[in-house]
Amino acid sequence: MNPSFNSFGNSTCIFRRTLLRAAGLGGLAWLSPLAHMLVRAQEKVPGNAPAKSVIMLWMAGGPSQIETFDPHLGKKIAGGTGAIKTSVKGVQIAEGLPQVAEVMDELTIVRSMFSKEGDHERGTYNVKTGYRPDPTLVHPSIGAVICRELPVAGVDIPRHISILPGQWPARGGHLGASLDAFKVYNTLGLTGDITSQVEPERQKKRLGGLRKIEDSFARGRRADLDKKTTLHNATIQRALDMMNSKRLGAFDVSKAPAQTRDAFGDTDFGRGCLAAVQLVGAGVRCVEVTLDGWDTHLNNHEGHTTQNAILDPALASLIRELRIRKLLDQTIVICAGEFGRTPKINGLNGRDHWPKGFSVALAGGGFKGGHIHGATDPEGVSEEPEDPVKVADIHTTVLHLLGIEHKKEYENLPFERFGRLSEGEVKGSLLKST
Repeated sequence: MNPSFNSFGNSTCIFRRTLLRAAGLGGLAWLSPLAHMLVRAQEKVPGNAPAKSVIMLWMAGGPSQIETFDPHLGKKIAGGTGAIKTSVKGVQIAEGLPQVAEVMDELTIVRSMFSKEGDHERGTYNVKTGYRPDPTLVHPSIGAVICRELPVAGVDIPRHISILPGQWPARGGHLGASLDAFKVYNTLGLTGDITSQVEPERQKKRLGGLRKIEDSFARGRRADLDKKTTLHNATIQRALDMMNSKRLGAFDVSKAPAQTRDAFGDTDFGRGCLAAVQLVGAGVRCVEVTLDGWDTHLNNHEGHTTQNAILDPALASLIRELRIRKLLDQTIVICAGEFGRTPKINGLNGRDHWPKGFSVALAGGGFKGGHIHGATDPEGVSEEPEDPVKVADIHTTVLHLLGIEHKKEYENLPFERFGRLSEGEVKGSLLKST
């Protein structure tokens, strides 16, 4: 495999000590002074665009469209999977998602997603970036693009966050490590990693000693350098600002009402979804929450029963909570995996990889509610879905709803290339009438 592509998820979780010793690497490069200067130079709001943030629910492994959003009740390809009515007349989804069925009036389901990537790593890259892997270039994930194009003033916590990240978390790609997702593995808050482990007075003394070292280093530098600080010192100050930020509470779901927490489910994924709601409310641009375990080559139905029991309350409650907090219109929700699963059940009672007609669920931010787009062959014969949608089309449509010009090109890429934000088309049929 080429080294550029292999590096897609090649960064580490940074803890408190790293914040003070090596801020600027991996997911914490957003702390660097250069990154902040770029943000200040570009600060803007989406204007009249309805959406401001994105929550990506990442179904790692590739969920079966048939056992989730595209059941074919009574057909051979269903393999016995049942279907249930939803809040939208005439629309059914798989029987394992009863709570999601209740909020179908807020969802657009694209049943005709089509890609050429049937490998986990390549498929993940494709869906998260909108591009197929390229050995000469690492493309930015959609969250990185959003943060680059729509900086937020005054937010002292990361604006691009991955909760429970898998093997290939979202990255900044050619836009730089400052836009890598900040990785969070603890769904009960960040206090153990971020808050000071010593008393305030001792912390003050430690920082005073560090400041003396920094001042000593700054003396004797070139005359045009600011003698009062260094880039390293400025980065440390931003790390401290994060450690002391009131917005850190958005990571912690333990203080939410018990009834709210219970609604999301007593799972890491459920708590991650509640944290995502809190984080977009605090000004974060993009939050990715991962639910692993969908790679059901073996015992597909049992595997999806287990996974749906986790996804169902979390997704439905996320939609409801965004609506209650009046955040749904400005938050795009994407529920997707790298591909779907074969209509044919294999010899191990499982389903294999299938990128030729899978489902993505969308909500909020200007997407239609209660809408189904496209269809797959109920007999499983035709590999071509009806009214197919490319992965890049979803990216382009999301950028459009955020008020970002998808045809914009980035310069100074390797080999003097120009890179567009997205090469897809806006799918107007998925959007609310204006």
